[in-house]
Amino acid sequence: MDDSTRTELEAAAFRRLVAHLRERTDVQNIDLMNLAGFCRNCLSNWLKDAADAQGVAMSRDESREAVYGMPYETWKAKYQGTATPDQVEAFKKSHPHSH
Repeated sequence: MDDSTRTELEAAAFRRLVAHLRERTDVQNIDLMNLAGFCRNCLSNWLKDAADAQGVAMSRDESREAVYGMPYETWKAKYQGTATPDQVEAFKKSHPHSH
C-alpha cells in the first residue's frame, strides 16, 4: 500500500471515529478515559498537535469543535453529566497522575 492510500484510509477511519463519538452522546468522556485511556478531548488535542506539527493554524476551540461537531461549551451544556463518585474513583485508579 502506498503512503497516499494509507493516509486516505487513516483519514476515513478518523472521520468514522469522530462521527461515532458525535452520535454516542450518551457515552461520557470520563467513561471513555476509564475504559480506553482517551476521550474526545484527547482526540481533539491530538488533532491540534498534528496541525501544530504541520504549521497549520488551529486553536484548541477549533480542534474541539472539529471533534464534538459544535462548540465544546455547547456540548458540555447539552450532554455532559456530573461524574459519579464511582467514575471519579475509577479515573483516579486508572490515571493516578492526572488529578
